[in-house]
Amino acid sequence: MEDVAAAAREAWIDEALRDIESLKPLGGTVVFVSGNFNIIHPGHLRLLNFAAECGDLLVVGVNADNMGVPLLPQQLRLEGVRSIGIVDYAFTLPAHPEAFICQLKPAFVVKGKEHEDAFNREQAAMDEYGGTLLFCSGESRFSSFDLLHQELQGGYSPIVKPADYARRHGFTDADLIPIVRRFAELKVVVVGDLIVDEYVSCDALGMSQEDPTLVVRPFMTDRFIGGAGIVAAHARGLQARVDYFGVTGRDEIARYAARTLKKFKVNAHLIEDRSRPTTLKQRFRSGGKTLLRVSHLRQHDIGADFAASLHDRIEAVLDGVDLLIFSDFNYGVLPQPLVDRLIATCRARGIMMVADSQASSQISDVSRFKGMQLLTPTEREARLAVHDTQSGLVVLAEKLEKAARAEHVVLTLGAEGVLIHAPREGEAVITDRLEAFNHAPKDVSGAGDSLLTCTAMALAVGADIWKASYLGAIAAACQVGRVGNTPLTAEELIREIER
Repeated sequence: MEDVAAAAREAWIDEALRDIESLKPLGGTVVFVSGNFNIIHPGHLRLLNFAAECGDLLVVGVNADNMGVPLLPQQLRLEGVRSIGIVDYAFTLPAHPEAFICQLKPAFVVKGKEHEDAFNREQAAMDEYGGTLLFCSGESRFSSFDLLHQELQGGYSPIVKPADYARRHGFTDADLIPIVRRFAELKVVVVGDLIVDEYVSCDALGMSQEDPTLVVRPFMTDRFIGGAGIVAAHARGLQARVDYFGVTGRDEIARYAARTLKKFKVNAHLIEDRSRPTTLKQRFRSGGKTLLRVSHLRQHDIGADFAASLHDRIEAVLDGVDLLIFSDFNYGVLPQPLVDRLIATCRARGIMMVADSQASSQISDVSRFKGMQLLTPTEREARLAVHDTQSGLVVLAEKLEKAARAEHVVLTLGAEGVLIHAPREGEAVITDRLEAFNHAPKDVSGAGDSLLTCTAMALAVGADIWKASYLGAIAAACQVGRVGNTPLTAEELIREIER
């Protein structure tokens, strides 16, 4: 039987070699990549894009079912790789790659950066004929062909939900509606930086004749609650009972924020700090595009007396709380001693905690929130937290999970969607991805806040991470479909689920 299996493997490899030779351009350079490719995610696309740029013909070997620990059947995994436009030839690899490499003799074999310090079986095969083994996880600027195609084509709904993800994790859209209905059972506390977003709509008049400056005429100004304030408003719009704790200055922007949070039925506890203005971010827009952003803010930590007062006020409302959300924009409202005290207080009471720490124009460290049920950083925020600019996305998520002792990590990747890194009962940690649901966003600010809020609330009512992340992705798709931060509602979410 073993001889028969060996003969079948050799025939399989011989057929692949003949196919590759027929595709190879005269004098062309062959590049080889192999792996399980369980679920194609942006990390794979970046690696393959790098490999394709190294030569003229990109060959990908997808490990057969008897190799590694595949989650999906080999034919499905092979189809996924073949659907990637930059892959010239893909086939099922029935044996360890070094046996195939000895016969193919590619100029380059490319592996993820995470393998660089490990033992690599391919190296000996490469040494025999002078090939090169490269390690790279690709560049974050890469966008897949599919994303570019969707941007250029017309005639589609801006929100498209993938069916394969739900099938993979054993649920349907109908299963999500009871989860959303249960949000009304939750009592939620949100703590973090209050921000007011101001959108100044302008007419573009042209270019100044004195210097190369764009000249605009403002004609309308709209204000929206942002930062941790919109996280609280989203939670209230999704029907939870919400207490929000933040810091303001003594100014008109603070009064606007207090009035707006009251209108949204958020129970706001705002501590006045005269050493800072209420954070205001202005966006000057024309023709649907943002021309300029101006931020009015201070970034120093609140004093020890303010921090102690904030902790005591939060502790006073924790009876019956199901979920505490840290919404950190690194403007000084959450100094580390306060974070540590709140984590200890909530842990002693058995309260679920989640966190996000944003780094757009500032520096953040989301790993300082230890023991969270959920972290939702961007790729940049995750790399800042673990001081890693090289590793692929899966390894990056694993490093953050360990550094922060987090239960679940959801990396948000902008137009590339999200990467979900989570344990599955009885199995090792697994990774899956969700592409972005809205391919025609109007305003991407606030997407992460809505995803964090909805995903966290779904976890709090007992949903698993796969359903929770799916709901969070729908919430983000709804949010980016409009300009400015407007609180989500449970009915809006249900309508999109049913659509």
